[in-house]
Amino acid sequence: MSSKSKKLILIQRVLIWTLYFFSGFLLYFKKGILPSVLITFSRIIFPLSVFWLQIRIKKRTNFLPIDSKMTTSQLWFNLLPVIASLFTVIFSLTNGFLYILGKLINS
Repeated sequence: MSSKSKKLILIQRVLIWTLYFFSGFLLYFKKGILPSVLITFSRIIFPLSVFWLQIRIKKRTNFLPIDSKMTTSQLWFNLLPVIASLFTVIFSLTNGFLYILGKLINS
């Protein structure tokens, strides 16, 4: 890979993580726009999703390491963090965008 593409990947990752951490900041320190059940769920899972995503990115493994030899418990053990993290990303980013949109409209 060329150094230009490595710099582009680095910039993309920094922007994505900045956006995600800003959404987490809004999740914890500002009044949530989404229903309180979704905010509470996101507040609980947000730190876990950050660590889970970092582990997956660093190891460069599949996000869903599933094969046909897995037992049901192994399958759920691999699926639940993925599903919870996916929902947390969606809820926290939606809350962040709605917060910013609300600030822009009310300005």
